[in-house]
Amino acid sequence: MVLFEYDIVYVNYSAIKGSALAEHLAYHPLTDPQPLYHEFPDEHTTATVEIKPQYENKWTMWFDGASNILGNRIGVVLNSPKDQCFPLSAKLGFDCTNNMEEYEACIMGLLMALEHQAKRLKVYGDSALVIYQLRGEWGTRDVKLILYHDHAKEIMRAFGAISFHHVPREENQMADALATLSATVQVNEGQEITIHVRQQSRVAYCQYLGQDTAEMDLEPWYFDIKKYLEKGEYPKGALENNKRILRRLATGYLLSGTTLYKRNADMTLLRCVDQQEAEQIIEEVHEGTFGTHANGHTLARKILRAGYYWTKVELDCYQYVRKCIKCQIHTDHINVAPHTLHNLTSPWPFSIWGIDMIGPIEPKASNGHRFILVEATFYSTITRSVVVKFIKRDIICSTQFKIRHHNSTPYHPKMNEAVEAANKNIKKIVQTVVVTYKDWQEMLPHALHGYRTSVRTSTGATPYSLVYGTKVVLPVEVEIPSLRVLAEVELEEAEWIQQRLDQLNMIDVKRLNALCHGQLYQKRIKKAFDKKVRPHIFKEGDMVLKKILPNTKDQRGKWVPKYEGSYIVKHAFSGGALILTDAEGHELKYPVNTDAVKEFFP
Repeated sequence: MVLFEYDIVYVNYSAIKGSALAEHLAYHPLTDPQPLYHEFPDEHTTATVEIKPQYENKWTMWFDGASNILGNRIGVVLNSPKDQCFPLSAKLGFDCTNNMEEYEACIMGLLMALEHQAKRLKVYGDSALVIYQLRGEWGTRDVKLILYHDHAKEIMRAFGAISFHHVPREENQMADALATLSATVQVNEGQEITIHVRQQSRVAYCQYLGQDTAEMDLEPWYFDIKKYLEKGEYPKGALENNKRILRRLATGYLLSGTTLYKRNADMTLLRCVDQQEAEQIIEEVHEGTFGTHANGHTLARKILRAGYYWTKVELDCYQYVRKCIKCQIHTDHINVAPHTLHNLTSPWPFSIWGIDMIGPIEPKASNGHRFILVEATFYSTITRSVVVKFIKRDIICSTQFKIRHHNSTPYHPKMNEAVEAANKNIKKIVQTVVVTYKDWQEMLPHALHGYRTSVRTSTGATPYSLVYGTKVVLPVEVEIPSLRVLAEVELEEAEWIQQRLDQLNMIDVKRLNALCHGQLYQKRIKKAFDKKVRPHIFKEGDMVLKKILPNTKDQRGKWVPKYEGSYIVKHAFSGGALILTDAEGHELKYPVNTDAVKEFFP
């Protein structure tokens, strides 16, 4: 009020934002002019990037300890950043509790990590007490564990970075297995036992039979049997059990001069041949003068009937047929699905539509139409069919409705199964209602009406009721009124309108019920489909044969093979699509799907 006497108005000072520097210079002017330096340090540096090493130089350690009637034992697994594994198992020679054993295992693992000069360590264990006590989240109250805890903390200071993580027992199986192993092995104090673990991809007898003859003293497979029948001698160093087996095997063979024969089950004598003769026999019988390129089992039986025998006759026949090029390119198509079924559902009514066409139709309709364009929604399977004379001009290349045309590979076109199923049903209905086979365009609306008013298995309702919310009135109900028609006739117009509005208000419930019914139906179909799936997984670098399309023109005509190639997989995508290249590295024009190729065995 005092300021009003002198015509002075008080105004709040606003916050200083972007003009702070300008106002500061205005309130504090410089008396002496000074030069302005435009050079700033590191002005040419536009960005800084942190370069990380190829792998974190961090070790991982797993520990476990257990106590039972077998004794006290611990196990440790130490993994280096370069995927090197250092397992260690020890048996404790003193009595202790389970928690003490866990501490013993953890401390032994820490010391082993220091021996390998590890500076960054991640420790995993299934003992929550040890993990959380060393992390400092739990206190150590047990007198027996205080010394262990202090000793472990002292060792942890030698690491640059160390962290402890608790894992369930199922994820700590290797350390637990080492702890169990130490309890079952008897060792003296100070003694160490080295255990080797190796991977074996083939069973023992296959490895023995698969050895090359060059590794077996270049002798045929029947050498010991022939020597026993000829001279009664056993192999050098043979045990008594091996001699007994050799005598039993020799009873099934007959030596005639220098030729050894095998007695068959029907007492037929089969000549025993070595590996070189066996390869010649297989090649002649399979693709020789009278060869039929039979399968492996048939080829082996044919060789036995011809009077030849060796121990791997059926296995060698299977392997030879598997690598035969003519057998691979002329074999039957693989019709088993390589991938599981992926269902397509609509999130709300009429959001997804599928378009397909039926045609060209011969003979033409009376007005010259040759195609039927079918539109179907994936929600209610309602269909719309339009007779189109020029498909390409009116539909495919139409830019008025923002339709874009994409080319798909001929080996796996983008098909709309729901629309194709509707096409099949419509074609069946049209076939039964046509009279002169040229009036099908006139009978098409009747066929569609019959399709729309039939209950579909996928939804459990008629497409008409899911769109309009009420049942359709058939023409026969007008001629011979049903109870429903008679009841609606007696209604006043206002009552009929209110009843119709109520039906439209309840249409969402019907559509939700149809959606649930459709999802259950799709689950049943997927379960039945997936039972027959045989996965075909290809990776980059695999050699494959590509299926020849039936519409491909070939001069060989009827004798054209079913596969061609070989090709090399350049890229393999998760959805099953493959990009192939020929032997010269040229990429094929179209990608192919897994169901259009098969593995090639050179």
